[in-house]
Amino acid sequence: MKQSPPPFTAGPATWTSSKPPLLRFLKACHAEFTSETGGAVADYIPELGKADPAHFGISLATLDGHVYEVGDTQVPFTIQSMSKPFVFALALDTLGAARVESVIGVEPSGDPFNSIRLNAENHPFNPMVNAGAISCSGLIHEAKGDAAFEYIRQALGRFAGRELDVDDAVYASESATGDRNRAIGYLLRTNAVIKENVAAVLEVYFRQCAILVTARDIAVMAATLANRGINPVTGEQVMTPYAISRTLSVMTSSGMYDYAGEWIYRIGIPAKSGVGGGILAALPARLGLGSYSPKLDKHGNSVRGIKVCEALSSHYDLHMLNRSDDARTSIIADYDIGNSPSRRVRRAQEQNILAAHHQDVRVIELVGTLSFSNVDYVSRQLAARPRPQLVIFDLRRVTAMTRAGARLLAEEFRELAAHHVTVVLSGIRRSSPDWKAIAEWTEGLTNIRNYYLLDAAIEWAEDQLVYRYGGAIDFFEATELSEQSLLAGLTDEELTDLASHASIRTYKTGEKIISAGDPAASLFFLRSGAVHVTLPDGVRLATLTAGMPFGEMALLEPQRSADVLADMAATAYEVSLSDFERFRKQHPRAGERIMRNLAQLLADRLILANAKLELLTSG
Repeated sequence: MKQSPPPFTAGPATWTSSKPPLLRFLKACHAEFTSETGGAVADYIPELGKADPAHFGISLATLDGHVYEVGDTQVPFTIQSMSKPFVFALALDTLGAARVESVIGVEPSGDPFNSIRLNAENHPFNPMVNAGAISCSGLIHEAKGDAAFEYIRQALGRFAGRELDVDDAVYASESATGDRNRAIGYLLRTNAVIKENVAAVLEVYFRQCAILVTARDIAVMAATLANRGINPVTGEQVMTPYAISRTLSVMTSSGMYDYAGEWIYRIGIPAKSGVGGGILAALPARLGLGSYSPKLDKHGNSVRGIKVCEALSSHYDLHMLNRSDDARTSIIADYDIGNSPSRRVRRAQEQNILAAHHQDVRVIELVGTLSFSNVDYVSRQLAARPRPQLVIFDLRRVTAMTRAGARLLAEEFRELAAHHVTVVLSGIRRSSPDWKAIAEWTEGLTNIRNYYLLDAAIEWAEDQLVYRYGGAIDFFEATELSEQSLLAGLTDEELTDLASHASIRTYKTGEKIISAGDPAASLFFLRSGAVHVTLPDGVRLATLTAGMPFGEMALLEPQRSADVLADMAATAYEVSLSDFERFRKQHPRAGERIMRNLAQLLADRLILANAKLELLTSG
């Protein structure tokens, strides 16, 4: 008998300290960029100059409603120009695209945000510059009159998922120093873009810029843009997909003003900044990012916020034109081996260990495209339950893996390694591009194993549990008929008589013992070694070890339905059906007992098959 290793004990790192790799990345960005002191706080609006330049918050909202927060994410600041895309979307949904597009262009201007210049048709270049944004406010005022601002405030609140307030001091300061915007307003009135009272329209605009938000708010607002207008936290459809797609288009070309071309070329995520220090970025079908840091560069964009966006895009290769997937639902089944063990039939001692510790092996079957957001979701689902000892990721249904998904998955493997969790990959070959993508970032990790077949991966994981909890697996130890499950309940006299009808057969590794289609002329009791049962097309049905019967369906069927091959050198007792019938006539009680045992064996197999089917069809 082999000596067993000591039972498994947890390492020094505690599972409760585990963090999703994306959160660790955001924390690293915050720590690195906090030391950035470049730029200056906007002071052309006096109240904005009072902002604390040390404030720095980063928030990221996923499309399943999870929000990451690092740093000063709850510090309120005024939304300023970040209100523009949302009011543009509101105007499109309120007045219709034809009305909005008849007075506001969609071309980048190449000018600063507060430029007093119109296009060749004497219309604003786009809704992201002040002229276009004031025009949007004018359109809302045209439709809603005195209720225009409240209409806008409520809409922005739906994007954020909560009621938003106004900073009256900033509003008053902005109104008192807003002569340049007044000049723009009267230029628009002269060209019939604004048909309402200019002063009233500008009061709406000044107030919408003074709405208070946090980094968390703008992350959720950005995620709502990325989610086709559905707030991922509240589930509300805030705006139509049409308005959202047009808004994201203009954000792509003009959201960062005279830095827009450089931004989309290098970072590739639709974004909008505000002179209050905020930047929001919306990556369609992926995420929303919000950052707050008051110091601005010469373009009026947050210095630290720019660096966060650059780092996120570069690290995970998130440029929107590099997209190759659009799936979000990635987990088809998530279970432990209690309901879905391997096809290997085990001895009682092994069964007892696995029954007591089945929760230590987690199996997650993935499907579709493994993208950045999918892998992040998987990592959080994994962390939501107690730490396992082994995690099997089955990738056989994965059709594609983005570079961002592969990198985040590799970072999850590193996180698991830190907590002494072994990762087993199945359904992927080492020669595949997906494996190579993962391997690029997993060099040096020793906690990763690979089995192409899921059942082989589960079987290996089961073996590890047996070893870790004091069991032993000895394929070469010979068993007697008294240890056979199909013969449970027979007396010594009955077993001795049955043994007299049996012949001991020896098989070499790989030797075929039974062939599908042959007449069923005998049944076998495995004495040592291991065999596997497969269908003619090669699908493995079971792995059997010493103490297990095979060919037992000969008692019910005249023809073999599966192949049986030796996994290793094996010995078995063979009893012909004619001898078995003579034994049953001599010992009718034993014959009845064997048929009951067979019925129980078949029932157990059916229960297991139903449990596996339930795993795939539930939810």
